[in-house]
Amino acid sequence: MNYEGLSPSELAARLKTPCCLALPKVTSTLDIIHEMAAEGAPAQTLVLADEQAAGRGRYGRAWQSPKGAGVWLGYLLRPKERPEGGVLALRVGLGLVGALEALGVVAQLKWPNDVVTRDRKICGILCESRWMGQSVSWVAVGIGINVHGPVPPGLADRAVTLEEMRPGSTRLDMLEAVIPRLHAISAKPTLSEDERDDYREHDWLSQRRIVEPVTGESCGIDLDGALLVRTASGIERVVGGSVVAA
Repeated sequence: MNYEGLSPSELAARLKTPCCLALPKVTSTLDIIHEMAAEGAPAQTLVLADEQAAGRGRYGRAWQSPKGAGVWLGYLLRPKERPEGGVLALRVGLGLVGALEALGVVAQLKWPNDVVTRDRKICGILCESRWMGQSVSWVAVGIGINVHGPVPPGLADRAVTLEEMRPGSTRLDMLEAVIPRLHAISAKPTLSEDERDDYREHDWLSQRRIVEPVTGESCGIDLDGALLVRTASGIERVVGGSVVAA
């Protein structure tokens, strides 16, 4: 299928990716990436879908993926070293923040895997690893970016589209900003100081009071990507769970 008027081979050349698959409808682009990875697809393989019937987020939550409304993509990583915790999701998130800012949209990263602008979600990220013993065979990265909308009923106060923030934007604009940043993702198992500095500059939770999964004040992340929360008993590391700000 053509995507934004380009064939998969034209997209692959334009986005400098070794393999690109564009499909009209899938359950989830993550499912396709896992299938292709198991068959030996190279790192940086890209899958695009016009629509997802069962797009998913963390903890099995549904991600609304209407036809033509956004960029629904899967991307294949084959890290040589085992990444710690949520490091990869944070790196992808920072890449998305940078891509949006390149398009003129001020964005922030809400730990661990949401990108927000004006306090509303514009992108979501999900990373799923497959293992062989103690080694990571591959990581499938799923990204959903609201581009055109419409935002599903009931989510208008929590979600926003790229077109709302930057009228006239296309899915191809977003892809051309995002994919080079995915290609450049570091393979190091922990976050660098530069990455942590970047996170601090775009930390939506910075100094906000957290009520779940622990109570306290958000105060950044550590090298392993864990959220640090200042509680009554000291600094606590949060490595999972849904964060709820007061």
